[in-house]
Amino acid sequence: MKIVVIQGPNMNMLGHRERGVYGGMKLDDIHAQLQSVAKQNNVEIEFFQTNFEGEIVDKIQECLGEADGIIINPAAYSHTSIAIRDAISAVRLPVVEVHISNIFQREEFRQKSITAAVCSGLIAGFGPYGYHLALVSLMQMITEIEMMEKARKEQAAKQQEK
Repeated sequence: MKIVVIQGPNMNMLGHRERGVYGGMKLDDIHAQLQSVAKQNNVEIEFFQTNFEGEIVDKIQECLGEADGIIINPAAYSHTSIAIRDAISAVRLPVVEVHISNIFQREEFRQKSITAAVCSGLIAGFGPYGYHLALVSLMQMITEIEMMEKARKEQAAKQQEK
C-alpha cells in the first residue's frame, strides 16, 4: 500500500506562522509521526509540499497508477482551486482532505472547501492529529477497496467455472 501526502502553500511555515491557529508543531514533525505509523502498518508513504498550485496538480496526476490513496492539505487552495479539484476528481483515488484548524470556525471565505467536494472525506479542526486520523481512515478505505476487488474477481472466476 502506498499513500502520498500532499501539502499546499505555507504548510512549510508550520511552527512559525499563526501558532494560535496552527500550533507549534513543524511540518517535518507531522511527517515523522506519519512515517512512524505508516511503517508500523507496512505502508509506504511519500511526502510532498509546494507553494505552487500547478505543482500540486502535477503531483496528484502522478499518483495515478503509482499510489493507492492521497492525503491532501491544499491549504488556501482549498477555497479557490478548481484545477486541484479537477485533478482529484480525475485520478479517481481515495483522497482525504485535512485541515489543522476548524475551517468552519474561521473567516467566511475559509468555510467552504471546493476541493473537499471530490474527496472521500474531510478532517478539520483536530490540529496535527488530523493527519493521523486521515492516515488510519485512508488505510481502512484502501483495504476495503482491495477486499471488494478480490471478492469481485472470485465471483467472476466462479461464474466462468459454471
